[in-house]
Amino acid sequence: MKSIFDQVSYSCSKTVTESYSTSFSLATKMLHSSIRGDIYNIYGFVRFADEIVDTFHDYDKELLFDKFENDLKDALEHKISLNPILNSFQHSYHAYKIPYHLVDSFMKSMRMDLYKTVYKTDAEYKEYIYGSADVVGLMCLKVFVQGDQESYDSLKTSAMALGSAFQKVNFLRDLKDDFEDLNRTYFPNTNLKQLDEVSKKRIVDEIKADFQLGYEGIERLPHTAKFGVYTAYKYYSRLLSKLQKTPPLEIQNARIRVPNYEKFGLLAKSYVNYKLNLV
Repeated sequence: MKSIFDQVSYSCSKTVTESYSTSFSLATKMLHSSIRGDIYNIYGFVRFADEIVDTFHDYDKELLFDKFENDLKDALEHKISLNPILNSFQHSYHAYKIPYHLVDSFMKSMRMDLYKTVYKTDAEYKEYIYGSADVVGLMCLKVFVQGDQESYDSLKTSAMALGSAFQKVNFLRDLKDDFEDLNRTYFPNTNLKQLDEVSKKRIVDEIKADFQLGYEGIERLPHTAKFGVYTAYKYYSRLLSKLQKTPPLEIQNARIRVPNYEKFGLLAKSYVNYKLNLV
């Protein structure tokens, strides 16, 4: 029965989420059970695409990416795939009528990572951020508002800002790995070989502005999604705070983290704020 295969597919996407990101997995667990599985399905899809371009160094990445993209198109067209991650994603894609242009923009940004290593202009940077982060926020928003177009339109700008903020925090946190292992520099007009406090402050201020706009949307999310998204917001805000206090040289030489005990502390505080209607 296909229902068994579908359940196996959903379980695979959940396993991918839990295996690759403890913070995102923790936040997803705070979503209502009615939408939690669909967020796992979206994360599994974007994670696998990202893994191809970021970690499969001993293989022909372009060949693998081409095959993944062709399999994706087939899955969306035929509403089934023997790749369980794509099979679960196509379910959520159709259930919430996720626009194809969001998926297409995401895949274009991932393909950029196959060959593009330096983002010299703000336009290039914004294009990449839109495809790699903003559209993921919009896909999730489709699930959060359960396909309601009016709610989606009213929250769209905030969802994009929050996606941008999360991605830029990741860029700043992963500065060392991106630069040394992948030879990538995402921040334009910034010399990452000699990152200074002025350049770091400019990046941090940009992220704070995104967070402020993103938070305005969190306040208006349906109750099924609000606590989970707020939890993710609090985690990334804490990570940004740690990065802001960390000297540039240390950011260049080490990956700054939020320890698990802090994550659970943030979760407890987030829950109290949520229950007291402070969000």
